[in-house]
Amino acid sequence: MPETDKDPQPAPWEYSLYIPNDPRAVTVSRRTLRLILTMHGLIGLVDVAELLATELVSNAVRHTKGPAALRVRWSAGVLRIGAWDADPQPPQPPQELTHLVDSEDGRGMGMIQACSDLWGWQPLSRFGHRGKYVWCELAVA
Repeated sequence: MPETDKDPQPAPWEYSLYIPNDPRAVTVSRRTLRLILTMHGLIGLVDVAELLATELVSNAVRHTKGPAALRVRWSAGVLRIGAWDADPQPPQPPQELTHLVDSEDGRGMGMIQACSDLWGWQPLSRFGHRGKYVWCELAVA
């Protein structure tokens, strides 16, 4: 069989973790994400991905009273991390990232904006609750 110069593109995969409205869910989500990325050979993305997932899940747990979910998807060299929560209001990213250094609160969306290659949100209903899905992407260079 002839050898090829390039390895085939890894198959896409996706994981979802449904979490209660509990501050401990942030740690559970972060550790689960680390395990997923390590098992798929994406250890180089772990630190930034953990930071982004922590901010997304923290916002979901802190600003809502209902359930939440973390979704992690890999496809075509892009890692998408997203969190669903039961608040239909859009996230409020800071207008200027320079003001975040001295701020005590509201840095999460600024970090997502600064550390990801792309981010966004969309309305999404789950579990009988209206809510939103906030996501960000990291591309492998």
